[in-house]
Amino acid sequence: MWFVYALITTLAWGIADLFYKKGADDSEKYTHLKTAIMVGAVMGIHAIITLITKDIDYNPINMLVYLPVSLMYIISMIFGYFGLRYLELSISSPIQNSSGAVCCLLCLIFLGQKMDAVSAAAVIAICLGVFLLGVFEKQKQNAYVAEHDKKYKIGFVAFLMPILYCIIDSLGTFFDAYYLDDFATTPLVGATADNFEDVANISYELTFLLCGIILFIYIKFIKKEKFGLFAQKDRAAAALFETAGQATYVYAMSGMAVVAAPMIASYSIVSLILSRIFLKEKLSAKQYVAVAIVMLGIAALGLAEGLAE
Repeated sequence: MWFVYALITTLAWGIADLFYKKGADDSEKYTHLKTAIMVGAVMGIHAIITLITKDIDYNPINMLVYLPVSLMYIISMIFGYFGLRYLELSISSPIQNSSGAVCCLLCLIFLGQKMDAVSAAAVIAICLGVFLLGVFEKQKQNAYVAEHDKKYKIGFVAFLMPILYCIIDSLGTFFDAYYLDDFATTPLVGATADNFEDVANISYELTFLLCGIILFIYIKFIKKEKFGLFAQKDRAAAALFETAGQATYVYAMSGMAVVAAPMIASYSIVSLILSRIFLKEKLSAKQYVAVAIVMLGIAALGLAEGLAE
């Protein structure tokens, strides 16, 4: 089932990226923080609903236990939201999601996880495709800058954001692989075979809720910024898809983290396609080849899972 969960996460987060970009307004100084507030709110609601509807003996101390993972994800996401103010989604998303390759290496080196030959080839294909997409987008941007006024050149800070996202998110995913590798060895308190994925997800979502509340107080009462709820529709949509993907993500990671991580990282392909359709950006022939490589990698992962069963 890990493959199905990973596929749902990939699609949901790809759609979320589209709405993140639509909600990123470079005229608003705190647009990235407003996005984080909406994500925290929706995730918090989901965590509370999960606690009410499921028989989970949740210990709040797990928010502290799981904090290293939660902070890595939250910080990386805020960096990503900031970068989307200035970068095209088709540039930012592939760079960010190269984190799957980093996480894969960490899992192999430090957790001793292994892959069969088909899975290894699929992981290489996914990572290669995502990397090539980033290279092709950078080449296109350089060509644009060469032909236009220098004022259009995207600065170092903007490019630094998705790179920071990649590094920090890969650490979060690696920590997650450790926490979700086996319920018998997880440091989560009171976790069982039936609930340890939910315990991890609730801990993350409640932490994001607290961060959202803190950011709301900062923007509304310290910075005196307006926060109209009806003006947050794109950010709210992004938060809904982000939360839906998160709900299945923990199950994918607990099943086969070393393979699921790079597969989920390929959700930038979904983002890329949607940005072309709804944001009117175009794919070059080279980008179509890169997309095909990643999609073949995902198909190979599904085949490897079927052969293993």
